[in-house]
Amino acid sequence: MLVERGLRIMSVEVVGDAYAIASNYLRQTGAISDSFVTDERLLQIIVALFQRGESNKIRLANKAITQFESELV
Repeated sequence: MLVERGLRIMSVEVVGDAYAIASNYLRQTGAISDSFVTDERLLQIIVALFQRGESNKIRLANKAITQFESELV
C-alpha cells in the first residue's frame, strides 16, 4: 500500500491480483459467466474491502468470494 500525505492510494496490483484469484474461483464454480468481461459487482466488493483496510491479496480474494456468494442467495 502506498501512503502519500495521509491519503491511502489504491494499490492496483493488490486489487488486480485479488480480482484475478476471486474471479477465477467464481468462474470455476459457475457463479459468474466464463467471459473476459470484468464483473463490476465483484470488483466493487474487492475495492470496498481494500478501502476498509484489507491489503493481503489472498485474504482480500477470500473475503470477496464469501461476500459475493452470500449476496447470490
